[in-house]
Formats: sequence, structure tokens, C-alpha cells
Amino acid sequence: MNGRAAADSRSLVQQAVDAVRAHIRAHDLKVGDTLPSEGDFAGELGVSRAVIREAFGALAALKLIDVANGRRARVGALDGAVMATSVDHAVATEQISVAEVWDVRRTVEVRIAALAAANRTDAQAAAILALAGAMAIDADHPARMIAHDIAFHDAIAEAAGNRLFTEIVKSFAPLMEIAVPQAWRTRTTPEQKRAMIERHEMLARAIAERDPERAGRAMNRHFDRSIDDLLTSDATLDFAATTG
Repeated sequence: MNGRAAADSRSLVQQAVDAVRAHIRAHDLKVGDTLPSEGDFAGELGVSRAVIREAFGALAALKLIDVANGRRARVGALDGAVMATSVDHAVATEQISVAEVWDVRRTVEVRIAALAAANRTDAQAAAILALAGAMAIDADHPARMIAHDIAFHDAIAEAAGNRLFTEIVKSFAPLMEIAVPQAWRTRTTPEQKRAMIERHEMLARAIAERDPERAGRAMNRHFDRSIDDLLTSDATLDFAATTG
């Protein structure tokens, strides 16, 4: 295929992508609703089924539709994995820095903590307190403690009651899976570990006691300490080496 033909093909695929998205909006389709077949779209747009198949593939990669063998395509659900891939790529290719991601995380998660304190259910409050307690119990077991730490932030995001915040926090997962262990390795003394665990416990109690202002302050202090730990150690360099 020559360059002009390839460009024309991409243009048809993009037109098909736009048409599928327009169909979803025009027909007020919701998550899980069925889309017309590839043949239906091909006939309506006057293109080959191969073009529609490629468009469906592009939309599926973005999680906008769900395509599975043996059944019609369906409208996809919001998925932070798409944002996660983009953030991970941007850090790995040095388009953004770890410090910049941590600054965005702090801004978002301070608001999330305040919302969680206002909106959490009793079950969510209990889960957040339990995760803070589990971190204390497993303080000498790094892998388990780090898993609790990541789950703790995910649970707070869920309790905030804003689905977009939940997915944004999930989008930081690739970074957290490397940077959180790096940050914890900077806490070499029992006193340093205890201080960080206490900050998590204070945050959990503020959310459980429905105190948005105190929860926001506690989250902000937590990030102040975490960012300082990262930037005053080799953690950032280690992260870059791991992802690069």
C-alpha cells in the first residue's frame, strides 16, 4: 500500500470511529448496550467491513467498546487502565517527571480525602480503618504492607463517591507499584516507619469521623512527607532506571 492509500485508509477508519461514537451518543446508549454489527455500520457508511473491524479494534483498545468473540460489540465502561497506560508511557519517555505525577496526585487526593470524609459509608470507613491497621500489623513485611498502602488509597477514592476520581487514582497504579516500594525503602528506622503508619491512621480516623477539613490536611501532610522521602533519596533515579 503506497503512502496516499495508507493515509486514505486511516481517514476511513477515523471516520468510522467517529461514526460509532456518534451512534452511541445519538441513541443514548449506556454501558453494556449492544451496538449494530460491523456489516450494518459498513453498509451505512459505504465502507468495507475491514475498515469497521479496524475501527472497532481502535475503540476497544480505548475501552470505549467491548468486543468479544461470538457476540456483538457493546458499549464499554470507564476504565482507568487507559489513563494508566498513558501516564506510564509519559513517565518512561521522560515527558513528565515522577515529581510532577506526585504533585498531581497530591492535588487530587487531598480533595478525594475531604470527599471521602463527607460521603463514606460505614462499611467504607471500616475498610479504610482496617487497611491502616493492616499496614501497622505488617510493618515488617514490605510486600504485604505496600499492598495495603496502595489498597488504602484506592479505598479512599472509592469512598469519595466520584467515579472519575476513582479511575484517576487507578491510573497511577503503574507508578505506585514501583514508587511506593521505593518510598518505603527510604524509611529505614522503626521510628520512620511508625511515623508514616501513624499518618495513615490519622487520615483513616478523620475519614471515619466525618471530618473533611482534617482529612484533607492529613492527606496533604502525608504527601508532603512522601514527596520529600522520594526527592531526598535515590528513589526517583531508581524509578527512572526501572521504567526507562
